[in-house]
Amino acid sequence: MKVGFIGLGTMGGKIAMNAIKGGHELTVHDMSSQVAKRHIDAGAGWADTPAALADGVDVIMMSLPGPKEFEAVTLGPDGLIHSVKPGQAILDLTTNSPTVVRRVAAVFAEKGVHLLDAPVSGGPTGAESGKMAVWVGGDKATYEKCLPVIESVADAPAYIGEVGSGSIAKLVHNLSGYMLHAALAESFTMGVKAGLDAESLWEAARQGALGRQQVFDVMAKQFLPGRFDPPDFALNLARKDVALACEVGREYDVPMRISHLVLSEMTEAINKGNGARDSRSMMLLQEERAGVEVRVPQERLDAIMAKKS
Repeated sequence: MKVGFIGLGTMGGKIAMNAIKGGHELTVHDMSSQVAKRHIDAGAGWADTPAALADGVDVIMMSLPGPKEFEAVTLGPDGLIHSVKPGQAILDLTTNSPTVVRRVAAVFAEKGVHLLDAPVSGGPTGAESGKMAVWVGGDKATYEKCLPVIESVADAPAYIGEVGSGSIAKLVHNLSGYMLHAALAESFTMGVKAGLDAESLWEAARQGALGRQQVFDVMAKQFLPGRFDPPDFALNLARKDVALACEVGREYDVPMRISHLVLSEMTEAINKGNGARDSRSMMLLQEERAGVEVRVPQERLDAIMAKKS
């Protein structure tokens, strides 16, 4: 397949090389032609502008820093919009704004071109090895047409839904990770300042119940099916544990902002009558505030978890 690739930075450069290794005929563009040397040496062609790149390719892939660069490449003076042709497909691998993606996709749709948001997850190591997740939003038939290209650069592609869906999935993933990092920083500084060796603490935590699970798997037993009775561990007891941790933080002068927020959530949930329910029943508070219910049928969860095991 004839593929155009724009953005040869830390992620894009490695992904583009895998597309070449996958047997696709590649044309590349970046703000600096120097970064494209290894791609050109491997057989890729060069285009001076995004508009020039669009000529003669079937699929255009982009890996850019963010929405500003995405808009410039797609709709700018030398942007793709000036030379795309009906039937072409654009895959945006950027971690992007779903609102911006949807707006730009509508402009391309008027020209008979499907723009799919397809952000990736795997970091530079995954970009090089091809062990990446790709979450794709947009026209499903176009996604299926582009699968040979996607599968040449990533081992875990998934169609998520309408355009913008891929970007939302990526933001949920990244936000969850950074929130977890902040919480771990808080709990581990408390543990180390209270006298534990960091290595011993880390090893011990890894062997606990939470440490042996994948991050998102913990949602499958209670929260996603909406089953909090009977409890695995009651909210009353969980609140006691968090309160004790906050006391240790106070004793050793460790700021515990996130911990106190969790304690407040637990207290509110208990005051709503959930004390004897599973500790994850405090997650119902956020559903109530957001006005949305997050649920997956139990049979679907069982099937998904069975695949993993």
